[in-house]
Amino acid sequence: MRPSSHLIALVLILTAVTVITSVWWPDMSLPLVCAWLALSALAVGDLALSVLSRRMKIEIDLPPQGFVGQTVQLTVDISPQKRSLPVKIETRLDLAPELAVSESRLSGATSDAGGKHAKTSIDLRLTRRGQYAVHNLWLKWPSRLRLLDIIACMPVQKDITVVPDISPVLSGAIQAQILPLEAGQKDLRLRGEGSEFHQLREFETGMDPRSIDWKRSARMRSLVVREMRAERNHQIILCVDSGRLMAEQLAGLPKLDRAINATLAMCWAAGLAGDLVGFYSFDSRPRLFVPALPGRSAFPRLQTLCAQLRYETQETNHTLGLTHLAGRLKRRSLIVIFSDFVDSITAELMIENMQVLVRHHFIVYVALRDPMLAKLTEPEEMNLDTVARSVAARQILQERRGVLEKLARLGVLCLDSTPEALTADLVARYIEIKSREMI
Repeated sequence: MRPSSHLIALVLILTAVTVITSVWWPDMSLPLVCAWLALSALAVGDLALSVLSRRMKIEIDLPPQGFVGQTVQLTVDISPQKRSLPVKIETRLDLAPELAVSESRLSGATSDAGGKHAKTSIDLRLTRRGQYAVHNLWLKWPSRLRLLDIIACMPVQKDITVVPDISPVLSGAIQAQILPLEAGQKDLRLRGEGSEFHQLREFETGMDPRSIDWKRSARMRSLVVREMRAERNHQIILCVDSGRLMAEQLAGLPKLDRAINATLAMCWAAGLAGDLVGFYSFDSRPRLFVPALPGRSAFPRLQTLCAQLRYETQETNHTLGLTHLAGRLKRRSLIVIFSDFVDSITAELMIENMQVLVRHHFIVYVALRDPMLAKLTEPEEMNLDTVARSVAARQILQERRGVLEKLARLGVLCLDSTPEALTADLVARYIEIKSREMI
């Protein structure tokens, strides 16, 4: 409870009247004392009426789980146990800092016409993986005579588990991208061009004469062609750098979470395409290594492991991490590396170790492009600060472009994507790799 603005105004007015009266009319002290007692009695009566008549039942609804980077809605439903609700109730939550409120932590619940029900909702943005609690709900409403603001604290004690975002998997978007590779136009286009035997067919006009199987044609006394298709059962290793640079925020979400979301989408896509998927993470030293399993079997295991992947604060050791990975792989694989670098100097060790890996494996290097750098290169207002930022941003982009070009010359396929388009771009690049038999 605290005095409202109305009570403060009355106290200030009465104080001024008391000071003036005490100076000019000292004999008027008794009416002043009565005025102060009346105001005090009025405030106490207002408090008693408000507390006794404002008993409320509060129900709070919070989903038990949410995807990182998404927004969930916390709903507060207030109903009176006696009489009616105040016209306006303000609410405030005690939250973990990882649960960011979209606009303000203070919002209003407006009761209906009869004062029998009030409802408000607060949008919580989930910015990091983990389990977080909503501790208390604070309510504030005016008293009957609006002399006091009644404040109440209601324990909530509700938890929400923030997990990697698999909404592209649940929505069927990835399956729609992979479907043409398996049973549509791309599959038809790959017949006769792949490396895995599919079936024998009778020769028809328009077919490539080079696909004729002459031995079987001689036995069957008619021309027969061999149809080939893209090879399945490839080994794919999803390699995630969990070092300090990947814990930095990019477009409101850590780079590590962006990489994990794309990793799970890639795992699901590879499972639909019939490939084997493994997982590897490293920072200052090797962390997790999961041998390659069929993609659909590997998905739930990778989902659990990725949800537990920590945000590290140590610098990434690319030499130790990539050397350890090379020693664990016994067959040619498609390795998708999610990592980051600051400039060309810090990227030298990464380039040297990828040069060793690319001799035996096909490497896809995935980097996240910061959209803010492009905006800084073209400032709207020209002054010393904006020009300095523009020059620094252009230098960073130039060095970044140089590192990616150097990797491309080594035979590494580079994917430099924005955070929002990362998952779709990665799956599209995987389809391209499968279509062109690049593994």
